Amino acid sequence: MSDAIDRSGLRPKFWKTIPMAKLSRPEWEALCDGCGKCCLNKLEDEDTGEVALTRVACRLLDNESCLCARYEVRHKFVPECIVLTPKTIADNMYWLPQTCAYRLVAEGRDLYPWHPLLSGDPDSPHTAGVTMRGQTLSEVDVNDDEWEDNIIEEPT
Repeated sequence: MSDAIDRSGLRPKFWKTIPMAKLSRPEWEALCDGCGKCCLNKLEDEDTGEVALTRVACRLLDNESCLCARYEVRHKFVPECIVLTPKTIADNMYWLPQTCAYRLVAEGRDLYPWHPLLSGDPDSPHTAGVTMRGQTLSEVDVNDDEWEDNIIEEPT
């Protein structure tokens, strides 16, 4: 198999053939399907370690695009935002969405057919109904004590 790079700067099926630690930055970023689920505030049960998603999203999440509105400078606004890297993924897998490409690849599984890398369409996750488009509330509008009232099942 060739390691040729196409016009997008991505090697063909790189997520299947290249170890995560060897992915280029564009390849790493391309794994994100834009679902917005990682930007949802989560509640963790102290006894069981179970993580529940809420529809309460980070203040920087754009509710329509499901992308961070200030991705490159997000730490200026949200210092606690976790930077997911090949080195940090193992420690953060427990809160990543079940459909997350980073999680799937780390677990040795393939991407879902709706993933833009397979469909060729950046809107395919929205069309498949697996994103949080139009479903979130900003954390600036919801008191911490109301998060539990906003627990949701993960869209799959």
